[in-house]
Amino acid sequence: MTTSFSFADWPPALDDVQLDELILRATTYALSHGLTYLPVRDQQPRFPLDAIHAPLSIFPAPIPRTLFEQAQKLQRIYNVLYARIAMDDEFLDEVMGAEKGVGQVDDFVGQLWAGWKQLRDDGVKQTLQLGLFRSDYLLHQPAGADALSLKQVEFNTISSSFGTLSERVAALHRHLYAATGYFNVSSYFSPQNFPPNETTAGLVSGLVAAHKAYGVDDARILFVVQAGERNVFDQRWLEYELLEKHSIHVIRQTFSDLSSSASVDSDSTLWITRPTSSPTRISTIYFRAGYTPTDYPTRAEYTTRFLLERSSAISCPSVALQLAGGKKVQQVLTRPGVLERFLDPREGDGTWGEKENAFGKEELDALRESWVGMWGLDEDGNADPSIRGSSSAPLASGSSVVATEPRGTASARTHAARLVLKPQREGGGNNVYKAAIPAFLDTLPPRERAAWIAMELIEPPEGVRSFLVRAGGGGEGGGRAVRTEVVSELGIFGWALFGEQGEEKAKERKVLEEREVGWLVRTKGKESDEGGVATGFSVLDSIVLV
Repeated sequence: MTTSFSFADWPPALDDVQLDELILRATTYALSHGLTYLPVRDQQPRFPLDAIHAPLSIFPAPIPRTLFEQAQKLQRIYNVLYARIAMDDEFLDEVMGAEKGVGQVDDFVGQLWAGWKQLRDDGVKQTLQLGLFRSDYLLHQPAGADALSLKQVEFNTISSSFGTLSERVAALHRHLYAATGYFNVSSYFSPQNFPPNETTAGLVSGLVAAHKAYGVDDARILFVVQAGERNVFDQRWLEYELLEKHSIHVIRQTFSDLSSSASVDSDSTLWITRPTSSPTRISTIYFRAGYTPTDYPTRAEYTTRFLLERSSAISCPSVALQLAGGKKVQQVLTRPGVLERFLDPREGDGTWGEKENAFGKEELDALRESWVGMWGLDEDGNADPSIRGSSSAPLASGSSVVATEPRGTASARTHAARLVLKPQREGGGNNVYKAAIPAFLDTLPPRERAAWIAMELIEPPEGVRSFLVRAGGGGEGGGRAVRTEVVSELGIFGWALFGEQGEEKAKERKVLEEREVGWLVRTKGKESDEGGVATGFSVLDSIVLV
């Protein structure tokens, strides 16, 4: 699409007095409305002593209305796609398994897959699964091009965070507009250009759907959390919504807590026993931990994870769904015919049993249009990588590549300035960018290439700036906004409840319910390659539609 909006002219000019008022209003509003973090400490106290406002932007990020609505529509298709991937054992074994997939060379993935396979060998099967998803995008406008498009960065299937805080930063920007009109510095500031954000209720609706499907009213939802979590308020808002709007109680436990408190009885019921209460039945397990190897410092944490998976409680996500969120799956989906396997009833294996969730060429093309070029570093022969963004021409091998390397690795060397390398990790800070790629490839053992994908860099519009505020940051002013050139990443939330339905001999794999339920924006300085808020790279932001 093309737009008459000038990204290079954003944000509108403010004088110092106006900016100071917006900063004061924004930071006090954030602290007053739970847009908060725990401060950095070597060890968080058991009872929080204080809080700081989350890092935030003073101006909302400009997003074209048509592209925002496009991302919302895509989420419904992605919900079904990733639910079906999680129910396709054969596909996940092939792509992520420890016998012939990524798990052969990535110990973390291999451990998760091996435990999941053992459960299947023991006859344990998740009857129902819940996914709380987030699909992340950047605006894409290659240098010199007029066209603007939306390109997917990644799809998250575990611990998709910042939903509740994103709702609060959207409310903050609406408050700044209501209180000051943003000093009439832009005609784009109007009520209809601030899209509603009700992500808290939306995410909770997924947890409620799983709880009701479990069918025991007085059961509770288990939040599996990290010790010393600074982003605790983002989780607590979900807990409060569950209790106050739906009368559903939450229990928060770390893997360490669960090693002694969790048990599964002969009926596969998961019970949590705490010193202050009798055993409590669990309906749904919501993982806000377990996505990184550091969550499993010993074998005991894996044992606890698989114990939870043995129960009849509905996992969010199951191990299968967590594996489905791997970067390798994202890359394999770009191969010819793979998307049709899951979404096109004319090409699939006919086992989904869902006429209402059949998609045609238009929907599949829309997904593909949101992708950039991707390939595996270990790929060779017919696995010829190609760039999708501004050109569909194949990447050529350069004369400087190492002759014995797979073509995927050689192409990554040749085109390093246009690429990012990604492992099978979540949480930020794991990727390798541009000029750092050749030296990294020199040190990467050949066997480990299968654990990495190469991905074309998305090129956001040039010249967009914003005022970013971090608690205690900004130099001598301590909280003073920093004006810098930025890149904004749009995330769309969704959920799906899915599983096998019917009699044993005629089971169908079905998506029972799915929804698109909200959004977030994270904005970072353009000089930063990474984008995580929790890892200190980004600030929370919202949207002004242009």
